[in-house]
Amino acid sequence: MSFDLPRNVILPVDGIEVRLDDGPHPFERDNGVAIAENWRRETAANPALFDGTVVLLSELAYCGRRLVGRCHAVNFSTFMLWRKQREGSGAEHAYAHAMLVAGDNALVAIRMGGHTVNAGRVYFAAGSFEPADFRDGLVDVDFNMIREVREETGLDISGARRGERYHAMSTASGTVIFRRYHEDLPAEEIARRIRAFVATEADPEIEEPVIIRDAHDLPDGLMPHMTPLIAWHFADEA
Repeated sequence: MSFDLPRNVILPVDGIEVRLDDGPHPFERDNGVAIAENWRRETAANPALFDGTVVLLSELAYCGRRLVGRCHAVNFSTFMLWRKQREGSGAEHAYAHAMLVAGDNALVAIRMGGHTVNAGRVYFAAGSFEPADFRDGLVDVDFNMIREVREETGLDISGARRGERYHAMSTASGTVIFRRYHEDLPAEEIARRIRAFVATEADPEIEEPVIIRDAHDLPDGLMPHMTPLIAWHFADEA
């Protein structure tokens, strides 16, 4: 198992070859008792948690401007324990962000709902990769991005103009893969549509949209990995 990529720097990515392995992730296989005990504590504190299926990496490398790796389907309860025991676990997490760019060049992010794991935190609408996000064994990053944005905000960005390539940034907490999605509407109108969608949901995943207009316009609750992504966008990087 290996993780071979630069940390804390934004990397251009021309292709992504992350394969879903049918076998169990060693972290889940070796920590069954601890996973169950931790899950009991987590659900006692937050009964809204659901033990669905996500994926964890066992390998990831950056070579030739490509991300190449291997991941395994695990229970969300496994992911929750791994978040507390990352160092030396032999596992890492990758996730994708559709960087929603409005017609006035503002960014539109979201604030997570109070019943979620990341309650009150601000980032671009996103979620962990799931087995449904894989095609012929390889992750379809854009499918994941479009699905998550639709589920959380009600927006269909499948027809939006996409950035020429992906970018990625790896930190101690995980690797974010992101791509600009350009919408013609101004940020306020996008936010209005998101608020209207949230109002129709019986149990919305997000609390509200958050508009970010420049690199110094950082909202409360912003996830740490978002700050360099926002700076990158407003620096007008390619």
